[in-house]
Amino acid sequence: MATGKLWIVLNPTAGKGKAARKRGVIERILSESGRAFETLLTKGPGDAQHIARELPLGPDDVTVAAGGDGTCNEVVNGLLSRHSDAPPLFGILPIGRGNDFAFTPGIPCDAEGAARALVSGKTRPLDIGLVKGGDFPDGRYFANGVGIGFDTKVGLEAAKMKIKSGLSYALGALITLARYEPSPVVRVRYGETDLTMPAVLVSVVNGRRMGGVFYMGPNAVLDDGLLDFCAVRRHPSRLGIVKIILKYTKGTQAGCAGVHMGASGHFLIEALEGGLVAHCDGETLCLDGKSLEISCLPGALRLVGSAP
Repeated sequence: MATGKLWIVLNPTAGKGKAARKRGVIERILSESGRAFETLLTKGPGDAQHIARELPLGPDDVTVAAGGDGTCNEVVNGLLSRHSDAPPLFGILPIGRGNDFAFTPGIPCDAEGAARALVSGKTRPLDIGLVKGGDFPDGRYFANGVGIGFDTKVGLEAAKMKIKSGLSYALGALITLARYEPSPVVRVRYGETDLTMPAVLVSVVNGRRMGGVFYMGPNAVLDDGLLDFCAVRRHPSRLGIVKIILKYTKGTQAGCAGVHMGASGHFLIEALEGGLVAHCDGETLCLDGKSLEISCLPGALRLVGSAP
């Protein structure tokens, strides 16, 4: 049980500004619980990471990302850049536009429910991923996952929109599908597996869901020491990719011809032709990358407030 102070790192611009309006509900629940807490507002990109890295944390204090997946990613990177004798305690208040990671551990999607789960103090081990390459040769940590190809292009289109996450990703998928640009040829190695294929849609995930409705890792477990892999191994027609994407919305893509799934603690992905367009927890990793090395860090954090 985590009973220390709650440091709430709140991104007021998350959810197109909706997160700021959730502050009152969150602080009311925390005050009623009797837990010590402090709310720290971010002021721009990278601020949540800086705050998490510099907090005067006690051994039982919890650093809480209040925002979307981008805020979670920054807080995770801040916490793991600290020197700590034990895995830091990490909580989530999913009040952003994209709250995909919070779905896997069963954290309530409403501010009040998430705050009540947080003060329960229940903890569990949380694996974290580390990706090296692209714009981050020294590495970038991630909680949810890395996407390459179609997934990233959809995310870039969705980020331009002002509508809610699920619909924006659906529209982004339609725009990306209409363009349907050639995919780079990549080599993927993990365990005893060695694949050469077009990088139509490649995912290496810790969590189960991306883009609000797409289950890239339907069987992912947060504390098994593994990252899940899912890829479309051949270049289907537009109709073919639509059929596969619809399977992703149900997590049943494993039954599709040309879809490969697996799991490992370490992956190496190299572009043999063309460049990699990739994201990490929704943040751009590269637009023309040549290689990515992705590893799982078992139990790197302790997650507070997840479902039993």
